[in-house]
Amino acid sequence: MTAAKTNKKPLPKKGRLIAFEGIDGSGKSTQARLLYKQLQSEGIPVWLTAEPTSNQIGTLIRQGFSGAISFDHRTIAGLFVADRLDHILNPEFGMKAKVEQGYTVICDRYYLSSFAYQGSHMPMEWVMQANSMAVELLKPDLTIFIDVTPELAMRRIQETRANTELYETEKNLKKVRTNYRKAISLMQPSERIVSLNGKEGVESLHKKIMMLLKTV
Repeated sequence: MTAAKTNKKPLPKKGRLIAFEGIDGSGKSTQARLLYKQLQSEGIPVWLTAEPTSNQIGTLIRQGFSGAISFDHRTIAGLFVADRLDHILNPEFGMKAKVEQGYTVICDRYYLSSFAYQGSHMPMEWVMQANSMAVELLKPDLTIFIDVTPELAMRRIQETRANTELYETEKNLKKVRTNYRKAISLMQPSERIVSLNGKEGVESLHKKIMMLLKTV
């Protein structure tokens, strides 16, 4: 995914990380892009990124999602751990460095996605432990969970895409949504996670997200 910056305003001493989460079809990617464009238009140094990344490890994961390569679910979980650590620590595009440089980093999916998705195919406790280093290295300043029903999500997916990917079935999305709620309850004592209703209009959600950002 492309990442960009603007130099209209000087970089602050420390940036922030905003993570967007939700099942496929929730509208989280749309909201991440809208937030990026809004902050960019205001001259705020901003970096938009996503997981899996578009780099070498992330490309392998995407090939598994599309069916081009066959992976066991445990292998996918391990690849996500590696891709995420590189996403955090890479000297060129690492999120940790960008936050320290003063950027507002917007990440479309982060470790809650692994807890929810890979946790549907193996014990969530294992997935959480495997990602513990990522959690220690870089927690979001705010995680926005866009919540929709699996039925609505599947309608959106079928209306906008020619092909579905590995996890995009109504049965699986039901498990994932349940896992998201479980993961959020486990992580909320130490992290700020806000759930928003994905049934709302795009502009209405965007306005709520902009209001939330003022508190970060």
